[in-house]
Amino acid sequence: MHERRHNARTSQLTGLLLPLADRNLILPNVAVAELIDYQASAFDLDTPPWYLGRVSWRERQIPLLSFESACGQKVVIGERARIVILNALGGLPQLKFIALLVQGIPRSYKLDSQLSYVDVPLCALEQAAVQVGEQVAKVPDLLGLEQLLVEAGLIH
Repeated sequence: MHERRHNARTSQLTGLLLPLADRNLILPNVAVAELIDYQASAFDLDTPPWYLGRVSWRERQIPLLSFESACGQKVVIGERARIVILNALGGLPQLKFIALLVQGIPRSYKLDSQLSYVDVPLCALEQAAVQVGEQVAKVPDLLGLEQLLVEAGLIH
C-alpha cells in the first residue's frame, strides 16, 4: 500500500545570533531595528551596573543595557563591541527601543519552527536555550529587560 507523504512545510523565520561576551543570544530578525557602532555614553554611578547610559540613535536617546550584567556577570566592552537597537515590545509610549551591547557582528540564521531546545542553566532573563548551527543560543526575555528599566526608575 502506497502512503502519501503529507508535505508539511515548516515555517521558517530568520533569526539573528547576537554574540555577547559569554553567550550568544538569538532573536527574530524583526526584533532588531539596526546595528550601530559602539559609542561610549555618560551614566551616573548610582544606576544599576547593567545600565550603561543612553546612546544617540536617529535623534533619540536610547537606554543601553548589558545583558551579561543583567544576568549577574561582568560588563565587557571588547574591541569588537557594537550596539544592537531592539524594537521594544511592551507598548510603553516612552520606550520604543532598547540598545543592547554586543561583541561583534550579529549573524543571520534560518530557523525552522522545530527549534531544538537544549537543557542548560538559564538566568532569569533567558527564556530558553536552543541549538543554532554549532552553538547554543539563549532566547532573551525582552519584556523582562524593559521591566528592569521601569523598576529601576530609568523610564519615566
